[in-house]
Amino acid sequence: MAENRRLILRNFLSPDICKELEFIHKSCCTVGYRPNVFSTTLSHLIATNSAHLIMPFVPIRDRLKEKVEECFGCEYELFVEFTGLISWTKGASIGWHSDDNRDHLKQRDFSAVCYLNSYEVDFHGGLFHFQDGEPSTIAPIAGDVIIYTADNRNIHSVSEITEGERITLAMWFSRDASHDEDAKLLKSLSDCALSNHIDSITSCFPILASTNMYWFPPEEASRFQSGFNICFARLHVLGFDIYIPNKECHLSARDSSYNSLKLLEEPLYLACGDKLLAWEFANILHALQVSFSMLGL
Repeated sequence: MAENRRLILRNFLSPDICKELEFIHKSCCTVGYRPNVFSTTLSHLIATNSAHLIMPFVPIRDRLKEKVEECFGCEYELFVEFTGLISWTKGASIGWHSDDNRDHLKQRDFSAVCYLNSYEVDFHGGLFHFQDGEPSTIAPIAGDVIIYTADNRNIHSVSEITEGERITLAMWFSRDASHDEDAKLLKSLSDCALSNHIDSITSCFPILASTNMYWFPPEEASRFQSGFNICFARLHVLGFDIYIPNKECHLSARDSSYNSLKLLEEPLYLACGDKLLAWEFANILHALQVSFSMLGL
């Protein structure tokens, strides 16, 4: 292996690709694995009938895998172990760690973090620090990628987000073929193709995951007594309210009634101010994806 243990790739992703991945994340994400973090995995896109949104990831994964193999002098082909979009919002941070610091993560040999938006433009805080070596601190800039070994030679942390939303595409690579993400994704795609009926237009609409996966904060998801639905919250930020025709009611972004939340799985309309938009959406996820697309976000 080459002596390099980390490398910054400037402008690896184009501004258009960064915006496209940001759109996918904001219109599909669920609550993440840490407080104030949201995530979108490729398996989640398949499970919610949004597998077509995987396409932009394919060339990025191939290019990055080749770059990692080249940079670290890999004698054999690597396998992509995980691909996911992750955003960190106000209050999110993580202390010193390596990316293989758990028994179930030991298969991870190399890491890549692709920045989809920029420090002090789209968010504040969220600097990437290495414990030693150079570069020691990364100020994220949209399009840049940092690649590094996933072991204890690259112990790192991320400082707390103080404002905005820091969005990244995170990938891990393994020498172990049994952890090849592609094999798992192909099986999921095959299973979905066998179970879905393609004889109606409804088969093209996204399907919501369980309600609690969209509830923030996640610790309230068992009771829904406080917090908000993140799909609804993102629509609210875009300036939209929700109208449920079957119930003739408007819903608030902070409506924490479980029965009301179940209505988000039904056909609905969007309202902007006093104007009710003409389009009917299959569910809130469908409305969110179309809204971001219409607004070019």
